[in-house]
Amino acid sequence: MYEYIIGTITYISPYYIVLETNGIGYQISVGNPYRYSGKTEEVKVYLHQVIREDAHTFYGFGDLEEKQLFLKLISVSGIGPKSALAIMASEDHGGLIHAIESEDAAYLTKFPGVGKKTAQQMVLDLKGKLGDLERSKAAVEAMAQAVPSNANHALTEALEALGALGYSEKEIKKVTPKLEELEQAQTDEYLRTALKLMMKR
Repeated sequence: MYEYIIGTITYISPYYIVLETNGIGYQISVGNPYRYSGKTEEVKVYLHQVIREDAHTFYGFGDLEEKQLFLKLISVSGIGPKSALAIMASEDHGGLIHAIESEDAAYLTKFPGVGKKTAQQMVLDLKGKLGDLERSKAAVEAMAQAVPSNANHALTEALEALGALGYSEKEIKKVTPKLEELEQAQTDEYLRTALKLMMKR
């Protein structure tokens, strides 16, 4: 089993990043691929590998605490790796943990793919088990800001990333006007703002 990989980001899509090391490019699914925008030096990405008959998939995280939270989430019945990444994409891990500890199912159902039953299962399975992760910092805090790029292109990438996380076209259209108000924004900023708006709806 792989623990982490160190290499250079060579490609970013709404669904995954490609990290190259020793001449091999590894496709790694991450919650917010655009957090890696503008990273030119080598980065360390923690890994969790899921092996199925039809696919071998790497899921990536900025630090060990993120990986541990992901593993906690996928231990819940009804939450698969893709759903866990979508839940973690907002990077408000403190808010997520607080919602679980306070049994705030209404907050949890705001995440894509999380219905009332799954939210209740999250509380049942994880309450009291996340204290060691409560103070974890999102890896993005340690990452340099990307060089500003074309705003329309950045917005398009952010909207595609929202779709990749599982948000519906209707939900995305609802937050788009607010995103268009941002000036000179990067993809990561658009995506962060959109995720915050999603949680307020």
